[in-house]
Amino acid sequence: MTAKWDFWIDRGGTFTDVIGRDPEGGLHPRKLLSENPEAYADAAIQGIRDLLGLKSGAPIPSGLIGDIKMGTTVATNALLERKGDRVLLLITKGFRDALRIAYQARPDIFAKEIVLPEQLYERVIEVDERVRADGCVERLLDIAACRPAIEQAKADGIDAVAIVFIHAWKYPDHEKAVAKVCRKLEFRQVSVSHEVSPLIKLVGRGDTTVVDAYLSPILARYVQRVAGELGVLSPLEGEMAAKRPEGVISEGTARASNPVEPTPPGGFAATLPSRGRESPRLMFMMSSGGLTAADMFQGKDALLSGPAGGVVGMVETAKLAGFDKVIGFDMGGTSTDVAHYDGDYERAFDTEVAGVRIRAPMMRIHTVAAGGGSILHYEAGRFRAGPD
Repeated sequence: MTAKWDFWIDRGGTFTDVIGRDPEGGLHPRKLLSENPEAYADAAIQGIRDLLGLKSGAPIPSGLIGDIKMGTTVATNALLERKGDRVLLLITKGFRDALRIAYQARPDIFAKEIVLPEQLYERVIEVDERVRADGCVERLLDIAACRPAIEQAKADGIDAVAIVFIHAWKYPDHEKAVAKVCRKLEFRQVSVSHEVSPLIKLVGRGDTTVVDAYLSPILARYVQRVAGELGVLSPLEGEMAAKRPEGVISEGTARASNPVEPTPPGGFAATLPSRGRESPRLMFMMSSGGLTAADMFQGKDALLSGPAGGVVGMVETAKLAGFDKVIGFDMGGTSTDVAHYDGDYERAFDTEVAGVRIRAPMMRIHTVAAGGGSILHYEAGRFRAGPD
């Protein structure tokens, strides 16, 4: 037994579900509206307060809490509603439209008017540099030439940068140099392609890097707010963490949570109670179905954070009942998710979410934008669900 409470939280688009395990091992469920600004600032934190018997707005004693494991749709909703941060794209000279042109896929082959998807980046700066596929430097990096334009973007209020250079997945020196300049200019988010998606193919690598730059700031703000409420991260540390590059922890500064290695779905470490730690350990579910420490949670890994937890839960529950082949149907208030399991977790690596291409491991989940809260219409002799 542990002398602390552990919490499992699923923050959906409509409802937030919280399950608390008390020091004696008893389970206590709590359900709240995800958005209820008149009653509370954050549903997950309010659920914890309710189960601990604290008043709204009261400080949460961090010594009472062990592990918090959380799935969230914060990043997904920001992408669906196009409410991410403003992004500056830095790309090799001559390739400013490469991500827009993409692979020239034709979903509707007979369409006379081709409507290209809206790009997430707001501004593009071409950087004079070029490294060949064999590593030979064709054009040396000219940072001085592009720095004024980068400084102007910063002055105009753009605070997130995506850096994508040709062949940088294998030869990243030029990307590293430009990233260093952007961090010195104090951009709050610097996503670099060889760190985010170190794989061949400029378009897939570039799209994933842009998505990461677009969503990570929103995710970081949410994680810092939750961590701050739980006493995992002080406001000063939160401010410092937001200014540091992805995954970089300065010397002498505590991590946003006790560090944990990502746990594979169904892994034993994901279910262990907390023991002998002074501060809570905050972990988030990734799109791949594994857990990661709060300070390592990135935008590209967060799009299926909530639904992935449902798939893992479905499989583990089915195993206890003696089933190893399962179809999962998860109807939420906003959307419905369907998944399949026949002995192995099905994952996709190249995925399109809300019209955006992403190369990151994700559970293979099919989502229909019609949930239990969708309004049913009768028109033209048939029923139609949603989209409202």
